[in-house]
Formats: sequence, structure tokens, C-alpha cells
Amino acid sequence: MMKQTIRIIQGLLIIVFLVFGMTKLTGNTMIVHEFTQVYGYSEAFMYIIGILEVLGALGLVVGYWKPSLATFASGGFVFILIGAIFTLWRAGQEISAIMPLAVLILTLIVFIGNRSLLEQKEIGKEE
Repeated sequence: MMKQTIRIIQGLLIIVFLVFGMTKLTGNTMIVHEFTQVYGYSEAFMYIIGILEVLGALGLVVGYWKPSLATFASGGFVFILIGAIFTLWRAGQEISAIMPLAVLILTLIVFIGNRSLLEQKEIGKEE
């Protein structure tokens, strides 16, 4: 049951981060404005985050067969999401930070769940 729940949440995160990443990589004018004018980051930084989000989403896809890659990708997303929450908070958009906070909680569930599955697999090999 735990494995299926993790996989469902992982699937939702794949969709979320593909959409987030592609929105940045397509140079959406609203996102460019937010990154550069509201948050004070460079446009290049926006593209780097977009690339990391798409690569991480692909890592979560491959993570269905290689849980260690899902653990790595979700761990990276934890840092990106903490940065997003901090950025929104710093910009005075505390209410907007609720969405990345919710995604962070789901990401932590996938991270911890995949680590747990990997540890169980390792214990099974030792016996």
C-alpha cells in the first residue's frame, strides 16, 4: 500500500514539475517578469531552474524502475522548493508560498518513502 501511494504522489509530482519547468523554459513573459522584476533573479537563473525541474521530473519517471534516482530527484526538488518558498516570502507573497509548501510536503513523502523502500530492499539482500 505504501509503495502504491508513493508512486501515485510521484506521478503527480512528475506532472507538476514538467509544467513548472516547461513554463520557465518557454520564456513565458509573466514568469520572466516575476523572476527578473519581482524576485530580482536573472533570466538565466530562471532557465537553469526550468532545466533542473524538467530533468528532475524525468528522474522521477525513471525512478519508477530505479528508486534511487527518484530519491535523488526528489531530494533536489526539496532544495528548489525551499528556495521558492524563501523567495516568495522575501517578496512579500506569503500566501503564494502555500502552493510550493504543499508540493514540498508531497516531495518529502516521495523522498522519505523511496529511501525507506531502498533500505527495506537492502535489508532483504542481507538476509
